[in-house]
Amino acid sequence: MIVVTSVNVNGIRAAAKKGFIEWLAATEADVICLQEVRSEPEQLPVELRDLDGWHTVWAPAAAKGRAGVAILSRTEPSRTVIGFESAEFDNSGRYVEIDLPGLTVASLYLPSGEVGTERQDEKERFMAEFLVHLHKLRTRAAAEGREVVVCGDWNIAHRPEDLKNWKANQKSAGFLPEERAWLSRVYDEAGYVDVVRRLHPDRTGPYSWWSYRGRAFDNDSGWRIDLHCATPGIAAKAVEAYVERAATHAERWSDHAPVTVVYDLETD
Repeated sequence: MIVVTSVNVNGIRAAAKKGFIEWLAATEADVICLQEVRSEPEQLPVELRDLDGWHTVWAPAAAKGRAGVAILSRTEPSRTVIGFESAEFDNSGRYVEIDLPGLTVASLYLPSGEVGTERQDEKERFMAEFLVHLHKLRTRAAAEGREVVVCGDWNIAHRPEDLKNWKANQKSAGFLPEERAWLSRVYDEAGYVDVVRRLHPDRTGPYSWWSYRGRAFDNDSGWRIDLHCATPGIAAKAVEAYVERAATHAERWSDHAPVTVVYDLETD
């Protein structure tokens, strides 16, 4: 078995004060992919600087206090790579990958975008380059007899079942037709599998992000934008997937919740 969790922590220093450290101490995950860390390694709370039992790789953004991704793994990686050979984005704190025995795991923080702004243009440039990388990643992994899991905040809801108010959001960043079409290409052309959707094909959600505005969390008015996208071989070995939703609004330590998948590597 290997248990992989992905979560956008919405600022790890803030999350650490609200319950992230306690969650980390209790988790059974073997690999944890973090997004929106928003911290340099030397700025981390002391409890997170030398984590007993974990091998860590931090990829902060060149722009201080923005983005930032990380991977924590109980097994020491044989290889770590920050970025995906992008002149524009490799220093933006949006992608890191590690090689474990037979498996490459990546943490992704895809730009959120905003319709009609440079932020949306940036998101589209990122998407174009990243799709090329996904093709190359799968080709390399296949040549080495490896599987791949790309976890993270993809900032795109693919289907109406992936967000509560889909009708009102058809012109909103994160649910634009061109963004959804791009994610279809990740699945249909690059050959990755949406692991949570594979295990929960007919249900609404499970949502992983709820706005802090209004009563979105209490009303479960959320979005499913935190994904495990995997190559078919390991996707077929996923036996359980769930969102670690806080019991109450007050107990949240991020506006996202951890998305956890259990892969049974002995499953045929």
